[in-house]
Amino acid sequence: MIVSELALRNWTKLPARERIITDLTMLGLEVDDVAPVAGEFNNVVVGEVVECKQHPNADKLRVTKVNVGEAELLDIVCGAPNCRQGLKVCVAKVGAVLPGDFKIKPAELRGEASNGMLCSYSELGIAIEANGIIELPADAPVGTDVRDYLQLDDVVVEIGLTANRADCLSQLGVARDLAAKYQLPTKFADFKQELFAQASARVTIDEIFPVELVDDQACPAYASRVINGVNVNAKTPEWMVQYLARVGVRSIDPIVDITNFVLHDLGHPLHAFDKANLHEKIIVRAAQEGEKIVLLSGETAELKSNTLVIADAQGPVALAGIFGGEHSGVNAQTQDIVLEAAHFAPLAIVNRARQYGLHTDASHRYERGVDPQMLLVAMERATQLVLEICGGNAGPVNLLGQIPDNTKRITLTHTLLEQIAGIGYSRQQVIDILTGLGCYVTANDDHTYTVVTPSWRFDLEIPEDLVEEIIRIHGYENIPTEAPVAKLAMRQFHEADLALNRVKDVLVNRDFQEVVTYSFVEPKLQALFHPNEPTLDLPNPISVEMSQMRLSLFTNLYSTLAYNLKRQQKRVRIFETGLTFVPNPQAELGVSQELVLAGLVAGETTPESWNHKAQAVDFFHVKGIVEDLLAITNASELGEVRFAPAQVAGFHPGQTAEILINGEKVGLVGKVHPALAKPYGVSGDAYMFALEAKAISQTHVPQVQPVSKFPSNKRDIALIVKDDVLVGDLVAAARKAGSELLTDVQLFDLFTGAPLEQGTKSVALTLTITASDRTLEDAETNAEMTRVVSALTAEFGAVLREV
Repeated sequence: MIVSELALRNWTKLPARERIITDLTMLGLEVDDVAPVAGEFNNVVVGEVVECKQHPNADKLRVTKVNVGEAELLDIVCGAPNCRQGLKVCVAKVGAVLPGDFKIKPAELRGEASNGMLCSYSELGIAIEANGIIELPADAPVGTDVRDYLQLDDVVVEIGLTANRADCLSQLGVARDLAAKYQLPTKFADFKQELFAQASARVTIDEIFPVELVDDQACPAYASRVINGVNVNAKTPEWMVQYLARVGVRSIDPIVDITNFVLHDLGHPLHAFDKANLHEKIIVRAAQEGEKIVLLSGETAELKSNTLVIADAQGPVALAGIFGGEHSGVNAQTQDIVLEAAHFAPLAIVNRARQYGLHTDASHRYERGVDPQMLLVAMERATQLVLEICGGNAGPVNLLGQIPDNTKRITLTHTLLEQIAGIGYSRQQVIDILTGLGCYVTANDDHTYTVVTPSWRFDLEIPEDLVEEIIRIHGYENIPTEAPVAKLAMRQFHEADLALNRVKDVLVNRDFQEVVTYSFVEPKLQALFHPNEPTLDLPNPISVEMSQMRLSLFTNLYSTLAYNLKRQQKRVRIFETGLTFVPNPQAELGVSQELVLAGLVAGETTPESWNHKAQAVDFFHVKGIVEDLLAITNASELGEVRFAPAQVAGFHPGQTAEILINGEKVGLVGKVHPALAKPYGVSGDAYMFALEAKAISQTHVPQVQPVSKFPSNKRDIALIVKDDVLVGDLVAAARKAGSELLTDVQLFDLFTGAPLEQGTKSVALTLTITASDRTLEDAETNAEMTRVVSALTAEFGAVLREV
């Protein structure tokens, strides 16, 4: 957005330029650039060409005598094609310095004296495209300094606007924000009153062009006006040419210039049609799929049905709120026009310009929101300018639909304001700031404010928006820069808490790599691990392969193995932590979400090396990894930890075990069933494990115990038991049966076969027996062994093996 300092001052009184630039940024209207409207020059005045004749020695030069308000006329040779007698021009007198340090000196051109120069826009550093020298209005006072006459001590300011500040897409909008900052009124109220006071006098004919408003949702209000007998070849006033150039718009013709001027000054787009090229009536409707229109740019657009168009009886004549059509556009032969001012709903315009590769000043504003209460103001202002510049006779305004009232009523509490701002405000400050922004404010007895927002502020919807406005206008720089005071409190920390990262470190130290996969899986693959289990299907999946929420981490881990094997990674050790999603009518939203740690091991136990023999991963290798994980938790303190044989879908029935703590299942470890290898694209064996995160969330707190000064006794016992007796159960029972003297029980041998009977096995255990206060006698040691053997005999039918 580009604004001119002079245009801003036309709407309100403002302080010095430097302060304006600073305050614009502090108001949130970030200033990106500030540039002068003209180059540095001096001694350039308004002159009148009194005499203009052909140069005797050059076809393209003219010899002129120019009146600059001095006693003598100046002889100046000029090569501009538009130089003529009676023209008011910009004259650089002898001694003038033009941009680029170009000094004007007396000269002789082809034998004719030249004491000065008639200047073009480019020679004065003014960004206006024109051929030849500057043509000033006929009433320009001769001898006046050109810098003063054209008000060139002005700057243009480029502002970076956020999308919510559509109200600042005009000179008036930015002036309103500055006026609110300085608690000054704008001239808009007086301007509007005077404009409408003279409205009836502008109507000199009764003609109304027929309009049919079909889509009143996309276009709630549509106003049009006929103006007959306009002179489109009239010259656009210099002040308007200068104004448009300063906001980055090129002058085209007076009708287009007037609509552009109103757009940039008041912020409301307008469009003018050539009445002679409109057939029967104007129709505001949705486009028909495949309709075509030739735009003002000459391009042909094939319309989509989601586009709002302005049409006549023969078809579309303009893209509503975006771009006009070539056939109905104003041209040099136009005599009568139909002026349009409409309010289009933002959702009816947004993204429509982009789908045709367009972006216009009008669409930029309509997409973000245009003040509907400015519709008739823009219409009257444009009419006023057309009649002044181009002449003609205007008909009454034909308004269809209803101009929407988009004001909002918001209740703001003073407590909320000070709570968010962190500083105090008086009631009068709040009222003054909000009133300055155009709000109607009522202060209530309960320290609240009832605020009715202005029609041009679409972004004010909730109390927090008003708080932001108050802070912004009051000035962020006025908020004291004080260090925050915060009371520090010790975080509640339990020594027994076990961080998940600590558990991950155990796996990382064992050569595992963490992976992160999607929570979505392919239904066919998941069904191999979870057949006939209820699942959560996504209503709008990314793809078929990601259409179901995972019931476990196994599906994605096994798929990751396949991905690595295809890339010649034969040894894979990976793990993942993530949520599983199990349908459960009793759970919140009908889904139980559990955090799980799962891992996969495939290939050899150690990386390939010259100094050891390769060994494939087996069940006991993976079971050992799980035991390492459980070793850093308080699982043993909670109770008995067991690995019980299990039959689970997707896993080998003879090499799979449930992980139990006090009889409650907390995990699984086992070999993936070979039948799953082909569907997943896996070759070779793979083992996986899973543990509920809650089962490994606590660790054992170390307890201080004295180190025994006395030797420990170790006794070995070999027991014959049935094959179905689990060794883990034997070890657990032995530890439970012993007294405080029994400090450790370990398996050191397992034997089956002859001479043992079929269906039995020999389990050899080492018992460590220690006392902290004495050396144990043989009788005490033997009694402890007897106690353990008796307990195992009673529970499992164990028999001491004879040597």
